[in-house]
Amino acid sequence: MKIISIISTFLFLLAGVIFASSLQEQNKALAKRAFEELLSRGQFELAEQLYAKDFANHGIHRDIGLQEDQEALKGWHQAFPDIAIVPKKLIAEGDLVVVYWVARGTNTGTGNGLPATGKQVEQSGITIWRIVDGKIKEEWSAFDQLSMMKQLGLLDQKPSGAGDTDSTNNKKE
Repeated sequence: MKIISIISTFLFLLAGVIFASSLQEQNKALAKRAFEELLSRGQFELAEQLYAKDFANHGIHRDIGLQEDQEALKGWHQAFPDIAIVPKKLIAEGDLVVVYWVARGTNTGTGNGLPATGKQVEQSGITIWRIVDGKIKEEWSAFDQLSMMKQLGLLDQKPSGAGDTDSTNNKKE
């Protein structure tokens, strides 16, 4: 009886590991699909298939829902019509998928408050998604907005330092 109990426990644990591994692979496949089809190609009609109705994108100061999140994504596609957001590394643990991505595009349109500069941008970022029942339920993302603004020529590229002077800071002798 003890051997049957040990074998049963082993099989139960093995099934749990296999199921968890399979679920994590499914979650990574969903994340990759979202990046390739929705984020890069702008197939916005897929949002209802890929995201939970009560999706929340957690920002530093406030959370937004799916509609506002998708409007921002549409704004990026307006500003960068040729945008490609490529998932480079995907890591899954439990119900979380972490995606390290690289985005490239040319700013030939306006969107999300950006003027059309005609300049190309390349940057990377990290997105963490919590996936529940096969849908993206929560998001946390970070990317270097300062670098993007500099690449677009919208911020001064000149380094500032203690030795810098301007006309209001000139000493009279």
